[in-house]
Amino acid sequence: MNKYEIMFIVKPDLEEAEIKKTVDNMKKVLTDNGAKVLEEKSMGQKDLAYEMNKYKTGFYYLFIVENAKEATKEFSRVARINENIIRHIVIRVDE
Repeated sequence: MNKYEIMFIVKPDLEEAEIKKTVDNMKKVLTDNGAKVLEEKSMGQKDLAYEMNKYKTGFYYLFIVENAKEATKEFSRVARINENIIRHIVIRVDE
């Protein structure tokens, strides 16, 4: 199994409950596809390096997962179509 770091940025203008729902849904995408979430970290609201989709800040989240490759592919697919996520990145961590 490979280890991956997944970071994504959620829109800053959402209600707290909607942000939590978005994060839980993205975690469910991973676990439903066979991934094991080793660590979940909320990094809080931070300034973006540059304006994205008219947003200057966003809520950053980090998942460290161990899984089959299909789970990260499905995560990327869902993140691209989820309107509440500004950006995401999936990085394979070398052991």
